[in-house]
Amino acid sequence: MFTGIVEVQGKIVSINKNDSTQSGGNGFSIIIGECKSILSDCHIGDSIAVNGTCLTVTEFDKEYGTFKVNIAPETVRKTNLGLLKEGSYVNLERAMSTDNRFGGHLVQGHVNTTIKVDNIELDPPNSLAVTFYVPEIETLEDYHDDDVMLDILPKGFVCLDGVSLTITRVEREKRKFSVMLIPHTQKIVTLGKCKAGDIINLEVDNNTKTVRRALEENGILRRVVEKQDKLEKEVEILKEKLNILLKEKL
Repeated sequence: MFTGIVEVQGKIVSINKNDSTQSGGNGFSIIIGECKSILSDCHIGDSIAVNGTCLTVTEFDKEYGTFKVNIAPETVRKTNLGLLKEGSYVNLERAMSTDNRFGGHLVQGHVNTTIKVDNIELDPPNSLAVTFYVPEIETLEDYHDDDVMLDILPKGFVCLDGVSLTITRVEREKRKFSVMLIPHTQKIVTLGKCKAGDIINLEVDNNTKTVRRALEENGILRRVVEKQDKLEKEVEILKEKLNILLKEKL
């Protein structure tokens, strides 16, 4: 388990899609550097979240500040890790311990899907409002392919590339939602340098998902969502009417 509080940004040192070494497991592996600060208590088999994806350390070097992880085919399909290049930076967090403050929310490190950065706007004086587009799922073949939009709620938690953030706005019909990045967050995580079109890992809040499924089984969820959509439309209509009235007075 993780908290979504990024400890350091690591740099991709090498990518090997056919690593035949023992630590490579005859598969896809990456070596991440510039992360000496999180390796002081590292052991083979430890879990480290890389862009919010829980991965197992198979090799590490405390002196040089590097570690290696394997990436399974399913992980390549579900996350943005397969898009990484040498020199790319990633968000890193060690598995949570019992003696630290719990500042984010419970993150499993199990990415649900990838989403796309739709728009970035400055929210004066120095925060960024970032809007994401959630692609529709073509098939719902199993438990893991739920429509994640159902678990994205205003003021709820979301984990984006390993960063715990609060949802500020949801545009359900457009399949979009927004978060706010304060200056501190912009500096310490990779999202501060994101641009429109970038692919980001998404993990929805597991508590929200659990409650939603319980309501869904009783047929309550659909009625709640329909009422919420109706209210959102009514609010937008009222905003438009207010703008018209203000223009007429001017």
